[in-house]
Amino acid sequence: MTGIRVGLSRRKLKLTRKKTKDPCPICYLTRPLCICDSIPTLDLNTRVCLIVHVNELKRSSNTGRLALKALVNSEMRVRGDTRETLDLRDLLTPRYRTFLFYPTVDAVELDNELVAQTQTPIQLIVPDGTWRQARKVHSRHHELKDVPRVKISTPNSSKFQLRAQHRPEGMATLQAIAHALGVIEGDRVKEQLMKLYDAKVERTLIGRGLLRGGGAGFGLEETA
Repeated sequence: MTGIRVGLSRRKLKLTRKKTKDPCPICYLTRPLCICDSIPTLDLNTRVCLIVHVNELKRSSNTGRLALKALVNSEMRVRGDTRETLDLRDLLTPRYRTFLFYPTVDAVELDNELVAQTQTPIQLIVPDGTWRQARKVHSRHHELKDVPRVKISTPNSSKFQLRAQHRPEGMATLQAIAHALGVIEGDRVKEQLMKLYDAKVERTLIGRGLLRGGGAGFGLEETA
C-alpha cells in the first residue's frame, strides 16, 4: 500500500455500516482484503497499553488491535467484560514514565521537549473506544489520578475516516498512536503505522463499495 489515491469529492461521503462476512480475526476485513501481511513488527523502547472497552472489540472499524499487532512492547486490558472493576495499579512501575494519552483540559502536549526530560522509557496508557468510553478511563480509574495526561494537538488531516470525528484533532486509535510514537520514537515509526492505517481505511472503503480498483489508483464511488 502506498496510501489512499482517490478522486476527492467535496461532498460528504456516507459511510454505511455493513456486517463483514467471514472477517479476518486480526484486521476484521474480509479475507480477500486482509492486510495482515502488511503489519510491521516494531520492537520499541516505548510501551503501549491499550485499555479497550469490551464492546469495542466487536467493531470492525477498531484500529487499536492493529496497533498492538505491530508493537512488540504492548498489551491490551479489557474493560466491561466482567462486573469487577479493572485494576491498573500494576502498570505504575518505575521502569517507565507513564502517561495517560487523553486530551483533558490540563493535558500536556506530547512533544520533543517532554520526551527529552529524562532517559527513562515512556509508557503510554491509551483508552480505546468511543469518547464516552475513553472518558471513563480518565475519570473512573482512581489509581491513575496522579498519572500525567498528554495529548497531540495536530489536526487530523486524513481524507477519510472509519468513524465520524467531532473535534479537529480527533483520530482513530491507530492514527493517534502513530503520531505519539512519531514524537517519541521518530518519523520512521510514524510512517509505518500510518501506512498500516491507510491500508485499513482503503480496504474498508473497498469492502463497503466506496472505492474501486482502477489501475494505478482507486476511483471514488459516491453514494447518493
